[in-house]
Amino acid sequence: MMNLELLFRATEETGDSTYYDIAVAHSNTTLEEHFREDNSSYHVIDFNPETGDVRKRNTHQGYSHDSSWARGQAWGLYGFTMAYRFTKDLTYLEQAEKIAEYILSHPSVPDDMVPYWDYYASNLSNEPRDVSAAVITASALFELSTFHTSKSVFYVEKASNILNNVQEGFMSEPGENFGFLLEQSTGNYNRSDEVSVPIIYAEYYYLEAIKRGGRV
Repeated sequence: MMNLELLFRATEETGDSTYYDIAVAHSNTTLEEHFREDNSSYHVIDFNPETGDVRKRNTHQGYSHDSSWARGQAWGLYGFTMAYRFTKDLTYLEQAEKIAEYILSHPSVPDDMVPYWDYYASNLSNEPRDVSAAVITASALFELSTFHTSKSVFYVEKASNILNNVQEGFMSEPGENFGFLLEQSTGNYNRSDEVSVPIIYAEYYYLEAIKRGGRV
């Protein structure tokens, strides 16, 4: 879902609707196959390439296949918000709002709204955070608020709170972390890969959230 903006923009630039149609088809398939009844999502769906039937639903970078990998939920929120921007399909807007509700109301999310790497990790008080998931969520919420939903003010408040908390508790000291701005993102905990370190996802979407929030 995150990468579909390239396809939508390709149609805008070329006038070739092929890219737009692929993006819409992907959005619809994701909506149908990735999401559970509570509006959390799986990470990876394994489709039979010949029939299109689902063979497996997995969450490779999450705590378990049935858990909610934090950055994956943020990608979904951002992706469906962006898909609505290009298509004005209310189905995508409604899904974005459902994901936002899941993220913002989940009982495992700490008071500072910077989630643990997975919402269902076994020992949450000692699990690493994922700042990248927080700032992706903040950026998506700022955009979601521009679509004049009944919760626009609420989305701005939550996005602003996330940014404030990140700036208060997760900033690198000047000259440290190889010049990265933010600390404590988690790439792939299950492989001990990029755990509690700066990650480029966090840097980009943090800056985007600042811009969208009118802080620059």
